[in-house]
Amino acid sequence: MTHNSPILEFDDDRSAILMPDPYRFSKNGPIPARAVFCFFKDVFDTLLAEGKLTKLGDLHSEIGDHPVYSYLVDGKPILVFHPGVGAPLAAGFLEELIAVGVTKYIVCGGCGVLNHEIDAGHPIILTAAIRDEGTSYHYLPPAREVKANLKGVAALEKAFNESGLEYHTGKTWTTDAIYRETKGKRNTRMADGCDVVEMEAAAFFAVAQFREITLGQVVYGGDLVIPEGWDGREWNKRGDDRRLMFEIATKAVLNL
Repeated sequence: MTHNSPILEFDDDRSAILMPDPYRFSKNGPIPARAVFCFFKDVFDTLLAEGKLTKLGDLHSEIGDHPVYSYLVDGKPILVFHPGVGAPLAAGFLEELIAVGVTKYIVCGGCGVLNHEIDAGHPIILTAAIRDEGTSYHYLPPAREVKANLKGVAALEKAFNESGLEYHTGKTWTTDAIYRETKGKRNTRMADGCDVVEMEAAAFFAVAQFREITLGQVVYGGDLVIPEGWDGREWNKRGDDRRLMFEIATKAVLNL
């Protein structure tokens, strides 16, 4: 298994020295089997202010407590959670929620845009991710990309079609290093077929395959990452778009 590049030393042993422990999560009620991971803290703040979230418990890290909530969609409870930022933390939390019985996920968040034809705020349902991060290599053998779960993609497409909203489907570049998105790498990823860039999708897709659960992800067009220069496009101030993305994700997860 030894390799000059340790990240390529995949071990298919399904047990590990430290495993997700369901008893670490002190729940306040039944845990729904369906969950939405939402990267928008402002959406959580609004939902809390509206009294629409019921706290189920906390996951924990050195950052502090990470609250887990229940949210009603058409009278049905789903779990909603902010997974933090970056593949290692988000994948770890995904593992811990799988361990307590959550098996169906939709993820919604933002992304950088490599293809300048994608407008700010436009939704992209992810179909695959280039594995330019580290976490996925501990769940799947080395490969250039990882595919999204087809059921997750279909659930999102159904939700968008029923809502009458336009969307793209496409591949993403998942990277750990936001300040190392060079012109050369961007051009290579465009040649790979990527339209957008973010930090977690490859890890989510890999964990989902390894643990044999269902997960789909949708992102909305954010900052522009092109050779001519970076343009923030006020991507994080699009409150209506962010709330809409969350609501579509909650509809999609019921399709699973």
